[in-house]
Amino acid sequence: MSRKYFGLLSMMLVSALLLGACSTAAVEEAAPVAEEAAPVEEVVVEEEALSGQLQLAGSTTVQPLAEVLAESFMEANPDVVIEIQGGGSSVGVTSAGDGTVAIGSASRAIKDSEMETYPDLNVYTIAYDGIAVIVNPELDIPTLSVEQVRAIFSGSIANFSEVGGPDAEIVVVSREEGSGTRAAFEELVLTYKNANGESVTDPITENALLQQSNGQISTVVSTTPNTIGYLSFGYLSDAVKGVAIDTIAPTVENVKNGTYSIFRPLNLLTNGEAQGLAKAFIDFILSDAGQEIVAEDYITVK
Repeated sequence: MSRKYFGLLSMMLVSALLLGACSTAAVEEAAPVAEEAAPVEEVVVEEEALSGQLQLAGSTTVQPLAEVLAESFMEANPDVVIEIQGGGSSVGVTSAGDGTVAIGSASRAIKDSEMETYPDLNVYTIAYDGIAVIVNPELDIPTLSVEQVRAIFSGSIANFSEVGGPDAEIVVVSREEGSGTRAAFEELVLTYKNANGESVTDPITENALLQQSNGQISTVVSTTPNTIGYLSFGYLSDAVKGVAIDTIAPTVENVKNGTYSIFRPLNLLTNGEAQGLAKAFIDFILSDAGQEIVAEDYITVK
């Protein structure tokens, strides 16, 4: 082999080696780029906006609280319309049980007879409410015992002088039959154990002035001399005077610390478990935000 040919062959071999080395380096340098994964777009699943109409009916005690809660809920959900009506706790039970409304309301415990009639009722306690005994603001009655309150409303005591007040005939003001406030008052104040250990409920005097709402009770007692009545804590105002029971003032704090005994649950009712918009509204009421609204006038469940 000539030197010229050998030299040419050597140059070709060196060139091939250099070309291979450069190709390998290029591949290694490009590898990180090939391995870099393309960015993955984050998929955001938006919750379906709430919309529709919801009807509630029942307790006039629950009604103002439900209205405030509904206003807040509708503000956060502009496509939702909530209509709230009164009628009394019995109306709330039957309306929910019959499916006339999506949600009924009752300001008392549900009776066994009602559960027998509507076995699918679901009860959601959203708050607790105290019941205050009130008198006309001109009367000076600082405190009454539960027994004295029972005797006054049943008619056994007919003059305020018998309970440390002025010599004046007592005018009893009460809610009508079917009222949740009345049912709770009868259970908590007018019901007791007799000498035989049997449960007895004294009837409210036939002379009582019957009213259809807490608001009417407040109006009548505030404007009529020598009157005594009872109403929800949520309706207490300077227009009437709340009477201490066994020296304990009717306040939310005293209900929570267990010293004031006349209080009851505020319930929402559905026929079967709450679904859809009804469930969303009840969930909101039981949330921290909803219970903050409850706490403004009533006693929270948390």
